[in-house]
Amino acid sequence: MAKVAVGGTFQYIHDGHKKLINKSFELANDGQVDIGITSDEMARKQRLKVTDYNTRKKNLVDYIKTLTNKNSSYQIFKLTDPYGPTLTDGYDYIVVSSETYESALELNKLRQKRGLKPIEIVKIECVMAEDSLPISSTRIMRGEIDIHGNLKY
Repeated sequence: MAKVAVGGTFQYIHDGHKKLINKSFELANDGQVDIGITSDEMARKQRLKVTDYNTRKKNLVDYIKTLTNKNSSYQIFKLTDPYGPTLTDGYDYIVVSSETYESALELNKLRQKRGLKPIEIVKIECVMAEDSLPISSTRIMRGEIDIHGNLKY
């Protein structure tokens, strides 16, 4: 049993997000998964248009309900800063994508300065679309690909 942190905007629950969430529940192994979803304010700083927090949360919960390996408990909370409770709480793992890996390294530096033990970083490689480029919410929003990475043009 482990305590696992994972976070994101979760604009679309695409195959890359599914891989992050699945790995988080696998690592928790009947423990606890804490999922941070960026607030609307934070998300809008990163993207031109974003679905509201409650809709993104509902879509994530709907996906989690489909998991067969979901024996761990989980909680979803709103992220109003890049780190959320990972700066203060004890976690065994943090699951990140290759694009957020550097932020996890910075997180562990900040934890060390606070006298906290580092969190083991589990980096998930991006899921590639049909064109061998990473699946991302930005690409989906632009209409280039669908949530599975299939080309739309």
